[in-house]
Amino acid sequence: MSMGRNFTATQWQTDRDEATDVVELELHNLIVWNDDVNTFDWVIESLVDVCNHEPIQAEQCALIIHHKGKCGVKRGSFEELRPKAEALIDRGIQATIDY
Repeated sequence: MSMGRNFTATQWQTDRDEATDVVELELHNLIVWNDDVNTFDWVIESLVDVCNHEPIQAEQCALIIHHKGKCGVKRGSFEELRPKAEALIDRGIQATIDY
């Protein structure tokens, strides 16, 4: 009776690494960029509303955006991130999706 494909430890690790690489390639980052227009409160409110952040998480992201110039605020598939990026842009916040 066959129990399926037999793997050596090395083969299993290689197959697992390749599968992980495929998953990682499909994930993108939603980046929010610093500007001189939007207030901290507006960015925080927008991250809570659009990205479902907790207020403390949104505040931390806003601080990173301010000090570093940008912050990856959400990770996911392009299809998941696109409407979020569009919603942030509609609010006047510069957002891009990093491939």
